[in-house]
Parts: sequence; structure tokens; C-alpha cells
Amino acid sequence: MTLRKWFHLFWTTLVLGMGVSILVGFGLQLSDKEFSVIWASGGVGFNLITMVQGGAIISILSQMGFFSYLIVRMIALGIFRKKIIWDYAQILLVAITLFELVLIRTMNFGDSGSWLGYAVLPLVLLVVSLAVSYWKQKLTNMHAFIPTLFFMVVVTVLEAVPALKLNNAASTFYMFVPLLACNAYQILILHKMVEKKKS
Repeated sequence: MTLRKWFHLFWTTLVLGMGVSILVGFGLQLSDKEFSVIWASGGVGFNLITMVQGGAIISILSQMGFFSYLIVRMIALGIFRKKIIWDYAQILLVAITLFELVLIRTMNFGDSGSWLGYAVLPLVLLVVSLAVSYWKQKLTNMHAFIPTLFFMVVVTVLEAVPALKLNNAASTFYMFVPLLACNAYQILILHKMVEKKKS
């Protein structure tokens, strides 16, 4: 990947994160009168600036997670001599992450027997991740499915920890949607960034 391509990826992801955050933020404000972005109670202009800043921060967090994942993947492929072992490890980590996402939030925020409400987010995350993984597989090859699924589930959950610490559906939605959009965009465009032109 050249510096020019990375520069393009950085700015397009940044703009995508800000745009999605604005749409999600205003949508949440229209549907939930108690929703506010940090202290954003002073007028539409102030809210817009705050949402743009929030989207930029979420986008940069997504990009840090993306490049961290690429480094971890490279190290893991060096440690595990057979790629199939790393694939099984990724599937196991996806399952553990989804299970823990329900379990930990239920233990921290839920009453007894209310775990079903906390299963919605992992199910939505899994469906979106499977769709992105299938799309990535169609764009590249069948070996891209498991790494994409791992990135979309595990890395997204790690990036979204600040929102997951709150028991607030609007805050979680406000952070997860831009993160998913940015992560999906980066993983789907990666093969175009690293492909070599034939002379």
C-alpha cells in the first residue's frame, strides 16, 4: 500500500464516519428526545459540529482498529504455520466475543432473566458481519470470509467498548452504526488498495 492510497483511505473513511454519525445523530434526536450528543443541547448548529467531531473520532478509532488487526493477522499467520489453525482460532474468538457480549452486559446491567434484550445487538452484529463477509468473499476469494467475519465482529466490539460500558441503547447505536460502516468500507476496499497493477 502506497502513502497516496493510505491517504485516500484515511480521508474517505473519515468523511464516511462523519456522514453516518450526522445521519444517525439527527435520526436519534428526532426519535428520542432525551438523546443528546455529549452536552449537545444548544441548537442545531452546535449539535451538527458535535456530531461531526464524534463521527471523526469514531472513524479514527475504526482506522486504528483496522491497522491493528492487519498487524495482528500478520503476526498470527507467522505464529501458526498452518492457516487452517488460525481460521479455527478466529471462528472460536468470534463465538466467544458474541457470547461474552450478551453475558457481560447481562451481568452488569440486566435483571435476572433479561438476557434476551442483550442478545439483540450481537445478533444484528452477526447478521451484518456475515453479509459483509459474503460480499468480501464475492469481491475477492473464498479465503476472505473468515478474516472478514473476525474483523467485523471481534474488532468492532473492541472498538465499541466505550459505548458498551453504558446501558443506553441510543449511545450504543450512535457508536456502533458508524463503526460498522467504517469497518465494512475499509475491509471491502482493502484488496483494491493492495493489488498490484500488471505491466
